[in-house]
Amino acid sequence: MEFLREDDDFSEGEDFLIEAAQLTLDIIRQQVERPVLTRRTRINRDRLELTHVLGKIGFSSLQKCTSAIRQLAYSTSSDSFDEYLQMSERMGRECIYKFCKGVIRLYAKKYLRKPNSHDIQQIYTFHEEVHGFPGQFQRGDHPRPTFMLEVVASQDLWILHAFFGASGSNNDINVLDQSPIYNDLIEGKAPGQQFICNDTTYKYGYYLVDGIYPQWATFVKYFTSRQTEDEKRLYFQNRQEGARNDIERAFGVLKKKWHMIQHPARAWKPSRIRNALYACVILHNMIIEDNGRAICEFYEEDDPNLLEHVEINDEEKQENRRMLRNEDTHANLKADLIEHLWKNRFY
Repeated sequence: MEFLREDDDFSEGEDFLIEAAQLTLDIIRQQVERPVLTRRTRINRDRLELTHVLGKIGFSSLQKCTSAIRQLAYSTSSDSFDEYLQMSERMGRECIYKFCKGVIRLYAKKYLRKPNSHDIQQIYTFHEEVHGFPGQFQRGDHPRPTFMLEVVASQDLWILHAFFGASGSNNDINVLDQSPIYNDLIEGKAPGQQFICNDTTYKYGYYLVDGIYPQWATFVKYFTSRQTEDEKRLYFQNRQEGARNDIERAFGVLKKKWHMIQHPARAWKPSRIRNALYACVILHNMIIEDNGRAICEFYEEDDPNLLEHVEINDEEKQENRRMLRNEDTHANLKADLIEHLWKNRFY
């Protein structure tokens, strides 16, 4: 997925600020000691200890990055440093715009990466140990006054997928129709996701969802109150609702760390709002990794689990789409999960 689009505005001094963004985050994460930035021959307000046309010393890039982080973390106004540093509102806005784009350009490959087959198997194993559900993922939508944020998260709160841009007036089904979450699966690009449940092999993993979702092969819904009189179904209902709390925890931590997300969107262009949200997700995953809670590890280009993609024709795509929306598979999977949980309830 391309997180930076062509309509994003770029300026001449942005490359230096991107370097400063990386340096600032490394300092915060205590990976490097605070160094002294080298001077550049070209006069620019982003350069440290160089003066602008009025003869005054400009703000250092570390100051600008700090201003951007404070705006994301505390939802402060753009002119919050006006009295202390005499940093204008316009400068504050430019700082957060460029900082978010810099974070995405530097870290999206690692912290917004798609899981490979090895990652998926690790997530399957971990989720089954914690919740008892084999082959399970967590998906959820968070409404904002303007747009919707859709994420897929694992039990360690790592956000595996983020999609932002659907109108805030949409419900879960409308967001699902606009989301690219199933594009790789339909086009045959998704890695292997097989798992075994109740001695039955299933080709794709699934998401635990509420009752509004359709009966697809990749959704497992809870029962209504009229359908849960059976003891096995009641047990399944409690375990399913407990496992679905992971996605709510992920949203809660994301909003707690980055207060900008839980407030109404500012008067920005949609591309800038999108960049700010993706930057918050990247920083959220960065914190999960630094705390040592991440389930999956990151591989560089020599990842042994990456396979070369082979293009498929339209008929194969239609077949994948039919398998994805197969209601019989949905019913069989739900029944197998009920039996699997009931058999292993004392373990």
